[in-house]
Amino acid sequence: MGSFFIRLVDIVFSASILILLTPLWIIAIPLLRLTGEGDVFYRQERIGRGGKSFDLLKFATMKRNSSSVGSGEVTLRNDPRVLPVGRFLRKTKINEFPQLINILSGDMSLVGWRPQTPKYFQAFSDEIQNILSMSRPGLSGIGSIIFRDEEEILSRSEDPVRFDLDFVVPYKGELEKWFAERASVVTYFLIVGLTAWVVIVPRSRLVWCVFRDLPRPPRELAGALGF
Repeated sequence: MGSFFIRLVDIVFSASILILLTPLWIIAIPLLRLTGEGDVFYRQERIGRGGKSFDLLKFATMKRNSSSVGSGEVTLRNDPRVLPVGRFLRKTKINEFPQLINILSGDMSLVGWRPQTPKYFQAFSDEIQNILSMSRPGLSGIGSIIFRDEEEILSRSEDPVRFDLDFVVPYKGELEKWFAERASVVTYFLIVGLTAWVVIVPRSRLVWCVFRDLPRPPRELAGALGF
């Protein structure tokens, strides 16, 4: 019953928002055509339910082949690979809106674990990989809320790629495991509400008040996450 209801909400919500955002699409598409490298959408292979790969959609905010140069799949603050208009789209999270199409197609849910590239999915432990494979990844989730300033956090490290793999990825895995063990209709709507809240109040610690049993971050991340 819960799974059917959540899937129904996913479909109704994503279809409704896509229609409501029609004016945004009318503005964003020609703007990206004229100010970037001509690309409107960016497709990237991600791992989803059952360990199957799918093409995740975003508005194109970075230069072509960015994942093959610089810090690779890690995006940093003031990253030179990000296009001018892309900075605004990323800061406001508008670049994520095309994933509503992924939700409609059934590859994603509104709430779940953030879909990872094959490299980063493999960086999770076997236990975490098995847990994540049992459900759809989400447009937002507990990991997205906790790491809403991920680019800033990684930018403070001398070796962002290594820091990401050594500390950020394992902690994300613990957060996603926590969510999977407590997934419910109530948790789903709490995550939706918290996602909207942190967009308005980015530095809010409300999530830690709502979910008091969240795994605490390791020492290396504690300061960056407000502990």
